[in-house]
Amino acid sequence: MKTSPTKRWKSGFVSYVVVISTGVVLTLLTVYAYRQAVRSRSVQAKAQLRVDYAEKQEAILRSIVAITPNRAIRAMRWDANSSVANANSLRWENVFAESLTLANAGTSISPALINSLNIPSLRISNTGDSANLVAPASIIGQTTHANGNTPAGLITSGLNRTAGNALPIGYPTSLLTDGTAAGVTTLARDSIYPIISNNKRYSIAPTASRFNQLKYPNINFGYSNPGDDFVAKRNWWSFSMDIADQDDAVTRLAISRRNFVLSIYEIPSQLALSAASFMSMGRYENAAGSAWQNVNISGPVFAGRAEVDGTSAITTLSSRRGMTELNGATVRGQALTNAFAPGAREAFLMNQGAFFPVSLASESGRAAFVPINRGIEFFDRFHPENLRDETGALSTTTWNNYTVGAMQAAMRLDIVGVVSAIDRTPTMLRFSYLLPNGERVAVPKNIPIMNGRPVLTQLPPGFTKVANENQSFTFTTPVDIAYGMPGGYIIRSVPPGTINFNNATFGDPLFGVSKEGYSRPQTTQSVRDLQSLQNLQTTLATRDLPSNGQKCVAINPQRIGEYLASIGGGSTAINNSIVINVDYSNTGLNDNNFIPSNQCTDNDYGVILKECTDMTSFPTGFSIVTNLRLYIGEDFNIVSMAPPVGYNKPEFFPPCSIFAPEKRFGVEQNTFRVELEGQIGSLAAVDRVNATDPNAPRVRPLDTKNRAGTPLPAGSISANLRAITHPLDLPPITMMNWLILLEERRNEFH
Repeated sequence: MKTSPTKRWKSGFVSYVVVISTGVVLTLLTVYAYRQAVRSRSVQAKAQLRVDYAEKQEAILRSIVAITPNRAIRAMRWDANSSVANANSLRWENVFAESLTLANAGTSISPALINSLNIPSLRISNTGDSANLVAPASIIGQTTHANGNTPAGLITSGLNRTAGNALPIGYPTSLLTDGTAAGVTTLARDSIYPIISNNKRYSIAPTASRFNQLKYPNINFGYSNPGDDFVAKRNWWSFSMDIADQDDAVTRLAISRRNFVLSIYEIPSQLALSAASFMSMGRYENAAGSAWQNVNISGPVFAGRAEVDGTSAITTLSSRRGMTELNGATVRGQALTNAFAPGAREAFLMNQGAFFPVSLASESGRAAFVPINRGIEFFDRFHPENLRDETGALSTTTWNNYTVGAMQAAMRLDIVGVVSAIDRTPTMLRFSYLLPNGERVAVPKNIPIMNGRPVLTQLPPGFTKVANENQSFTFTTPVDIAYGMPGGYIIRSVPPGTINFNNATFGDPLFGVSKEGYSRPQTTQSVRDLQSLQNLQTTLATRDLPSNGQKCVAINPQRIGEYLASIGGGSTAINNSIVINVDYSNTGLNDNNFIPSNQCTDNDYGVILKECTDMTSFPTGFSIVTNLRLYIGEDFNIVSMAPPVGYNKPEFFPPCSIFAPEKRFGVEQNTFRVELEGQIGSLAAVDRVNATDPNAPRVRPLDTKNRAGTPLPAGSISANLRAITHPLDLPPITMMNWLILLEERRNEFH
């Protein structure tokens, strides 16, 4: 090949083989680089798609946690099964369907955002967007190992999973139901709806507690410390999820199916100090603003919103809506002002190696805490909401019976009659109790009250007149005697001797009316009947409070066992709780003069609690609930008894609880000192307020008043508060909380 004619260069040659080879090599390198870029893009796309799926799945799981407690509550309400539409809305598949909708799982960009972009012919190339992700059955199903008698559906029930029907190791302990109609219904519906029911127990033995001693889960919300013993019942269901399964052909992406356990822990109130409302701790409001003295809190504290004032030292504090700190208060040495600073939790864990003692419910991703607080409805069986017919519930335990302490009481004492709208002295009471088979018995149907004590309005058979008022009569044999006139008789059983038939001997059953004296031969049955009446008269009575003349019903718990035995009633192991209300619903007392308000006044009725020092006649504990002001007239439950079988502590007191809108101490005279031991909680609902407002209403659970309503000084109040850690320490009636938790069950961990 020649070169340019104007310049002389050396001759050279070009090898076509080299040129072609070099071109081929460069082409191959280009193709390889392109293929690598394509592969890298594909890997990045799949990685991004996995991230997208993971975020969608997390959003779905959080939505399930938020929705499930609402559906469980609705399943317990009166209208849950009133129509097919209502029942279907509570099914598990609809819980999942709504979770997918809330999580926006089908699309990566919402339609509203797309419209706001205003881009013509917009194309979305995210292969993870799929119409299949709005259909629960396409991604959610029963647990992989759902053996046993689980009906076809999207979830595996954790109920009645014993030998031969159990899930693999790593799943929680199964709850059980009995073979009664209620138990069969609960089992059948538990895999269809989120069912919470008292029929679900750890043991179906008649005397077994429906709660157990469990380990608190490893979550950031410190209702208790992770791994510590707490008392609860764990309802659980399991399901599996593969969010990419139905779109594998499009995405070419395989994601392993994951198994999850959804739990609703039923947690009876057991903390040293708790309130679902805005609670202020460390300082008394009414005792000249004094700081707490002689107050020892050895267990966790929970509040809907918390304010810690004074120089209080608390071991663990948890809240749902935040907390504030004043004047140097600390929680296990941690100042609240720095509790939520970046790195504070990590530094505490590194330095002390213990659970961070200050926590909010929102800090736990797949968990929610729901304090169940019915407020004033908790105390009042005749509140309109509590009179509703709940036969349409899907759960065998209805919402009112589950959440209202007044509805749970075994014994009921109602004021059903008074002298007049001006003289509000009770003239008629109604008392009922439970037989061992659960049947409710009212005896007698209505109890007339005269001069503060139950009397008879009619003379029983067999009595004959022996004297007029102020006359006497001598008996040579034991007899039953009566004094009064139709409308009011006082009856006694007496030995031989002379009896003066006058008001000084018997009292006055009918003021202003001339009375007569009667007698009849004494028999074994008559002695039993009179003993029953006498026990009733000493167990239930009415009286005026000396300080302000307030009309009160007096209850003497230590006499209840003897009274029930005298009438052949159920034992105190069953009749271990009592509610005292005014029946203003249908007895003529339904105007504003008789209906107790949210704030107790001297014009409302009161309840006097006396003869309550020794409560050992109630082996399963005792609870009293009233919507009236409660006066505690003497020491309450300070006598211990032999520990029951299975109790691992050296000293045992019958577990007792008192629920009243207002409690005062003292009856005949004002109390000068109050010592509290156990747990204190509040049902007030005042947490939806501005916590920075100094005038915002706050609950101060340790504020204490004497009989006259005067606050006790700080030095006269001492409290030793601790948490319950054993089921046998639970009283018959408690407040309830729910902890909803969603956990992944991984094979490599089991």
